[in-house]
Amino acid sequence: MGLETNQTVSELQSNLLTGIVLAVQANFYQVQLDSAETDSAVQDSAVPGAEAAPSLLCTRRSRLKKVGQTVMVGDRVVVEEPDWAGNRGAIAHVFPRQSEMDRPAIANINHLLLVFALADPPLEPLQLSRFLVKAESTGLDVTLCLNKRDLLSAEDQAYWCDRLNAWGYEPVLVSVQQEEGMEAVYRALHNRMTLVSGPSGVGKSSLLNGLLPALDLRVGDLSGKLRHGRHTTRHVELFELPSGGFLADSPGFNQPDLACAPGDLAHYFPEARQRMQHGSCQFNDCLHHEEPDCAVRGDWERYGDYLLFLDEAIAHQTVLDRSPDAETTTKRKSGSDGQQADEPKLSPQKYRRTSRRSQKQALQDLLDESELD
Repeated sequence: MGLETNQTVSELQSNLLTGIVLAVQANFYQVQLDSAETDSAVQDSAVPGAEAAPSLLCTRRSRLKKVGQTVMVGDRVVVEEPDWAGNRGAIAHVFPRQSEMDRPAIANINHLLLVFALADPPLEPLQLSRFLVKAESTGLDVTLCLNKRDLLSAEDQAYWCDRLNAWGYEPVLVSVQQEEGMEAVYRALHNRMTLVSGPSGVGKSSLLNGLLPALDLRVGDLSGKLRHGRHTTRHVELFELPSGGFLADSPGFNQPDLACAPGDLAHYFPEARQRMQHGSCQFNDCLHHEEPDCAVRGDWERYGDYLLFLDEAIAHQTVLDRSPDAETTTKRKSGSDGQQADEPKLSPQKYRRTSRRSQKQALQDLLDESELD
């Protein structure tokens, strides 16, 4: 069964078996099928006693690999030739993505749940600021969740709420261990494709276990004297919420990169955006550093963080400006798992074999020289 190029997305979804990719490993893809279509397809199948399968383990059609079409966690796909007895199928088409992230590799996310701990490990404002800027740079909705509120007094909790309100955020304070504040998290996740992110050891896996007890994800202890978390999540995978929506856990990391254009950085600070809405800078390309008549520069708390991140962004841009054009030095290549990556091009002068004609001509020139001698 092939796909006609002039078919619309709605026609494909109405005529074929569709679903969402929950996990990717090697050359296999776990696809959860749309339930209504699955029930209908199983009823029409010839497998005696077949029951609706919640998901199929799929391969990818070779034609997708030939055209360089990758398949990512979160992709909406069309599945062909389902084998209900063996719970197998083949991905034949990938629908256009609404969003795409490379770290982690996931598609169609529309919400970020940024998880930090109020204590153990202690909340570090600069680290939190870096994560928030990285989250804002995705253009997705961001919910800030602060775990382990049971370790702080009511006064300290109010202090952090007031401080983060000044940053432009209304944090959700929870205690996964005490099962406090989880209702607000459920409301934030309802009917959304959410990526859970944050540094290691703040309780992301514990939070997912609290939201979906059947997962039983491995939880890591804090390490040594630094009280930093150990990484417990090694890959990205989608989990369906009973109330609607999907959750994706991501590998924990403590220092996200801020590889953005210097001129865009201020837009990732809600405080700076508010200042730009109520005033204007003298220069259109103002970096809000030393320029005169700047609407952003001022005494807001995270202005020092902005200047620090600005230096990083300028350094990153300088490296890019000095580097050769990536398109002329790299090529795209599909791996065995279907994922694409950039590889350096080989220099033709250095690695191309000498043609037989050139070899014969060089030999003839050498013979002519010997005769002349």
